[in-house]
Amino acid sequence: MKKRYRIKKEKDFKLIFKRGKSYANRQFVVYLKDNDEIPHLRLGISVSKRLGNAVKRNQIKRRIRAFYQLHKTELKPREYVVIARNPVKDMNYHEMEKSLLHVLKIAKCIK
Repeated sequence: MKKRYRIKKEKDFKLIFKRGKSYANRQFVVYLKDNDEIPHLRLGISVSKRLGNAVKRNQIKRRIRAFYQLHKTELKPREYVVIARNPVKDMNYHEMEKSLLHVLKIAKCIK
């Protein structure tokens, strides 16, 4: 994922948590914030140490990035922060994809 599509800075995360809206299901929490300055989506990912060791956490992050890479044309250009919850550690990619689509449909982010 290119740099312009990533959210890395702590101040950006805090701004989205403070001013954005959150939507959740049992596996994910997604924070959304409109950004009129940027014509594309930006993604930040948070995976807690409680979900597993570094290998498992990185695997979860790779799967979330792959989902957004695959569906970026369908999603509205906003800033997204995805927080993975505990059930995610036992899911495969297709289950994660279904769950993320569910949360994004609740948030009305899919075109």
